[in-house]
Amino acid sequence: MLLRTTFVLLALGATPAAADLRLMMIEQPGCVWCEAWDREVAPVYDRTAEGQAAPLVRQQLRADLPEGVSLARPATFTPTFVLTDDGHEVGRIEGYPGESFFWALLGQMLAGRPEG
Repeated sequence: MLLRTTFVLLALGATPAAADLRLMMIEQPGCVWCEAWDREVAPVYDRTAEGQAAPLVRQQLRADLPEGVSLARPATFTPTFVLTDDGHEVGRIEGYPGESFFWALLGQMLAGRPEG
């Protein structure tokens, strides 16, 4: 965890507040993979470097998107995790691949985003 946190902070230039990054979790009631993410990741997400860099926003699959948010394409299943920068999609994880893969994929998205 410490190595991952250090990597994310370095990748973000240690200035996570430089952009309006958010991680939108698109979910729906009864989604067993959403429940797994809630058990395995949600309790610590806000306390991680990733959670500080891209705070979590929850969105119901069938609800209208918040004003000012645009996705490259609609989400079709849950969970779908969409990284947004100032309301525009810059990355996506479709499904929940398990805790280790989730952190790795999120780290790649955060490290690969264009500098603002």
